[in-house]
Amino acid sequence: MPIDFYYSESSPPCWLVRLLAKSIGVHFNLKVVDPSDMKPEFQKLNPQRALPAIDDGGFILCESRPIMIYLVSTYAKNDSLYPKDPKKKGLVDQMLYFDIGQLFEKISQCYFPVVFEESSSVGEQDLRDVEYSCEILNKFLEDRVFAAGDTLTIADFAIYTTICVLQCFDFDISRYDNAAAWYNRCKQLLDKFGFEEIHAPGMKMFTDSYRAKLQESN
Repeated sequence: MPIDFYYSESSPPCWLVRLLAKSIGVHFNLKVVDPSDMKPEFQKLNPQRALPAIDDGGFILCESRPIMIYLVSTYAKNDSLYPKDPKKKGLVDQMLYFDIGQLFEKISQCYFPVVFEESSSVGEQDLRDVEYSCEILNKFLEDRVFAAGDTLTIADFAIYTTICVLQCFDFDISRYDNAAAWYNRCKQLLDKFGFEEIHAPGMKMFTDSYRAKLQESN
């Protein structure tokens, strides 16, 4: 039975969950939610009013990273994407927390005010914070093939999506050799799970909105 998936094309956390689901063969019953006009039914489902959310036969779960962990733990054929070994799992968790608490957080603080028309320019300190976050990512990836070691995990799905978002803002990730090489490896593996269908529409929205706003301010 398909899992009800509440999402918006403008939400990067929704992209990474859909990409992961496709990779492990989980089928979603897609339910579009307008972030600016959330209906009472959805607010009852998720009082936090955040996307994405799932309803798996009455089991309600919100927040992209817990949803990823649940899907892999419940439906994946093995534990390669989210290892049971405490040390390997710890590295995956570390990178998930780094992504949501540092990398994605700094990117959203820097660029989303422009995208959503709250500001007409990118702050210099905000940009430096993004660059510093990318330096940290580059250091993490110094001796790793993937985000948490030698194999693909859910941390790669999350951080890959974050870097896809960053690409919308004309940010040159090639300045960070390890991160750029990792990104290209992930792209080859993950694009086959539906990049054009899942990521491309939202990325176009971010790119178009960002560039239009910058042109208006010049």
